[in-house]
Amino acid sequence: MFGHLRTVRRLCLEKILLQWILQARALSGADAINALRPFYFAVHPDFFGQHPREREINENSLKRLNGYLENIQKPGYKPFTPTRLTFYVREHNSSSVQESLSPSGFRAVSFTLHTKDLLSTVLDILNSCSLSTEHVQSLNASVDSQPHKETKGTFYRPIKWDKTYYSFTGFKDPEEELEQAQKMEATLISWLENNEESAVKKLKNSLPRRKELERLKSELCHQLQLSDIRWQRSWDIAHRCSQLHSLSRLAHQRPEVLMNVKGYTVIFTDCSGLSATGHIMLGTMDVHHHWTKIFEILPNYNKLQKKLLLLEDRISHLLGGIQITYIEELQPLLTLEEYYTTLDAFYTRLLNSRLLFHPRSLRGLKMILESDRYAPSLHELGHFSIPAVCDPATLQWFIITKAQQARENLRKKEELMTMEKELISTSTEKFSLKQLYKEPSVSSAQMINCCKRLLEESVPYLQGMHLCVSHFYSVLQDGDLCIPWNWKS
Repeated sequence: MFGHLRTVRRLCLEKILLQWILQARALSGADAINALRPFYFAVHPDFFGQHPREREINENSLKRLNGYLENIQKPGYKPFTPTRLTFYVREHNSSSVQESLSPSGFRAVSFTLHTKDLLSTVLDILNSCSLSTEHVQSLNASVDSQPHKETKGTFYRPIKWDKTYYSFTGFKDPEEELEQAQKMEATLISWLENNEESAVKKLKNSLPRRKELERLKSELCHQLQLSDIRWQRSWDIAHRCSQLHSLSRLAHQRPEVLMNVKGYTVIFTDCSGLSATGHIMLGTMDVHHHWTKIFEILPNYNKLQKKLLLLEDRISHLLGGIQITYIEELQPLLTLEEYYTTLDAFYTRLLNSRLLFHPRSLRGLKMILESDRYAPSLHELGHFSIPAVCDPATLQWFIITKAQQARENLRKKEELMTMEKELISTSTEKFSLKQLYKEPSVSSAQMINCCKRLLEESVPYLQGMHLCVSHFYSVLQDGDLCIPWNWKS
């Protein structure tokens, strides 16, 4: 009996000791930000200006990472489904770790987040990217001796280190790089003059692949009775053709598996699953086994989709009839499970706060939930961008005070969209362009401004070209010309 008591006592002491160790090892949000600075420096989208594909992937992955890091700090947090992320990492020193390289020479790194605490997550991220963790160990040693302050800012923020850091490490100072880039920024005409020959050559080489892409997409949509096939990323045409060939092979090898896809839209992206908007996501790094599993369980998603729609209706009822929507172009591409979890947590917070909105007083207005910010905002196109963790009282005050402005923005939205469409058509015709389009991060107002200025100029070198309005100058692998929307004349 006494031996049993000693065993129980020993186990209790071990449990207490373990809890003490875990508490001592805990990091605050500020600690995590400091610990991840080398990682942010290596993947920050600002350094990928001439590589829009890699920049876009890093931007989306950072948004998902920020949401994950913020969520695991919440009391009573229950982990989401493991989150798989892909980053392109800038290299400054040689590494013995062999990861796949993109055509631009950046190192592609993929890893899955499934840890429940900040410290483990930070270490996993740094180790996955072959970055040093020594500074984390020294930081962790001082955690229990320093009081923590809650950090409510997002993890995705500019990096400002002392100048001695760059002298010691050999890394480039981002502020100096930006200043040099601004000094060397070319005018639109001079840049086109210097890059027209290269773009024409790449475009000519891509023409057979462009025709092949159109053929494959048309055949698969017809064969599988799909509504559409899209790509989340700016992959080059060769990559897109490869992805369609892979889907075509699966359709021929396992036709019975794809019987469930009728009427769906397929999106090639970073991970496999069903998106928040009900589209089939096929991860480009996944093998056929993962794709097959998604196709097989499609019918099982019907119940979750119905629950999600019901949840949106309940939230709308609590918020005076405002419509809950999801805009793929402006939000990270979430799985249906991730989006439902976000909505459910938001609904619980609203229900407990007992907000008072007049029934149907906000009908006609729209809002989206954001996982990577804390302050609510009103978009130029009229919808509210509300943080999933927004304080209910702040939410109520913001919506009530901005409701009239939101209605005015919604009315202007149609005018902006119409004007943008007309200017794109007029510009395409004037410059004999094959195609004129914009990146999702370019707003309608910016696109309108760009097109108006283009129409006022006599711009050579554009005949028969594919022109993309972006934030940086670049020539894509298939010959598309990318120009910043605020180009200099």
